[in-house]
Amino acid sequence: GMAAVTSIVRAQQIVLQRIDTVLRPLDLTFARYEILMLLSFTRNGALPMTRMGALLQVHPTSVTSAVDRLQAQGFVTRQPHPSDRRAVLASITEAGRATAHAATTALNAQVFEQLGITPHQTDQLRTVLRSLRANAGDF
Repeated sequence: GMAAVTSIVRAQQIVLQRIDTVLRPLDLTFARYEILMLLSFTRNGALPMTRMGALLQVHPTSVTSAVDRLQAQGFVTRQPHPSDRRAVLASITEAGRATAHAATTALNAQVFEQLGITPHQTDQLRTVLRSLRANAGDF
């Protein structure tokens, strides 16, 4: 009920605040970090902009503005798609890879590995949240 929803919203605020504390010195938002990570995991470091929006489940406008900022920072470049003239590829740069790596190292140490709950509780939380997401058609 309401207490559960309040708890979820407050927990999200706490986690996002901790993430922001780690990413701000690197001049990144979590959205831009997610894009860098997505690109860094691809075979050639590039993806169509539309594909990134679908994978991250965010609006194309959000992807465009995040990539604009990443491009201004020198972390991503835009290139025409080799086979689809209407599509644009976002491609991660070496600076982007280095920043993504630094961000991941810091997030692992300061957030992901120190959630403040036990590994068993973390598993339980993931199970519960997976059910909530599945029931909303999130997968």
